[in-house]
Amino acid sequence: MTTRILVRLSGLLALSVALSACGAADRLANVGQAPALSAIEDPTAVKGYKPVQMPMPAVEHASFAPNSLWRTGSRAFFKDQRARMVGDLVTVKVKVTDKAQLDNTTKRSRKNGEDAGADNILGYENKLPNGATAGSLLKLDSTASSEGVGSVRRAETLATNVAAVVTQTLPNGNLVIEGKQEIRVNFEVRELIVAGVIRPEDIESDNTVDSTKIAQARIAYGGRGQLTDVQQPRYGQQVMDILLPF
Repeated sequence: MTTRILVRLSGLLALSVALSACGAADRLANVGQAPALSAIEDPTAVKGYKPVQMPMPAVEHASFAPNSLWRTGSRAFFKDQRARMVGDLVTVKVKVTDKAQLDNTTKRSRKNGEDAGADNILGYENKLPNGATAGSLLKLDSTASSEGVGSVRRAETLATNVAAVVTQTLPNGNLVIEGKQEIRVNFEVRELIVAGVIRPEDIESDNTVDSTKIAQARIAYGGRGQLTDVQQPRYGQQVMDILLPF
């Protein structure tokens, strides 16, 4: 059994070394060069892309009244340049201010004691072993206590703008948007991804929408490059953290 475990661990170690070598080869090929930016791509053509499906109200067919410029179901009287069709652009004003502070303290204590004795035991009290008394035949004590303290303090702030593309229009007129922004500073690439569903009514006159008005919002902010590599543990260490039980 021990030999089998050692063989499996050796295989996993060899696999991790091979993966590390593949990653190291790519990094060695780009020594002295800045991280490359991703190519501009169609979000709907990315592998794994799925159209958004949400509950929709009954379809309202457009109808025109005689001698009237107003159309039933229209959202505005005059046409503007705000995003409303697939392929249109809209600027998302990302403003995330997340602050949380949680403190939990739990303390529990319990103490039990039981005494039992008999001064007379049918005349056998005098036949007890030396040092034993009939008045204290049984004595039990138990003490249990537990104490727990937890604290969470978090403060995150993100404020920036990113242009998103309308990738889908839902039957009720809502728009599905997705945008990605990459900024390279020296040898570090910062990435910002925004996706979700917005209402055309929430788009301002300057064709901007606040991130707080995005339903099913998906906002990701991170990076890649030399600084990110230094901050991440090595592949072997990550594998050992998963495998080692202690």
